[in-house]
Amino acid sequence: MLLRPKMPDAAPLPIAQTPARPAEHHHAPASCSCAHAPMAPAGRPVSPLVGRGVSAVAAVLVVGVVLTALLATVAITAVSVSIAALVLRSLLNSAPKR
Repeated sequence: MLLRPKMPDAAPLPIAQTPARPAEHHHAPASCSCAHAPMAPAGRPVSPLVGRGVSAVAAVLVVGVVLTALLATVAITAVSVSIAALVLRSLLNSAPKR
């Protein structure tokens, strides 16, 4: 086949490297009376994003089903109205001939 899409090569995963530690010094931390805020996590958690993705897909599917049902309803109504118009026209056109 001429047109065959090719996926790009997967980038290698980054390897976490810890820097070499200099000689460890054991000393007591300086005591201070100030309150330090806890450190925020470095990366965002994946689980909330997965939950949003699933709910978004479900919402899109529900909206698609509802819109498809409404479109089918409009089409069926249009066909039935046109059939009723044809029947009424034929009845009205044949009435003077009797």
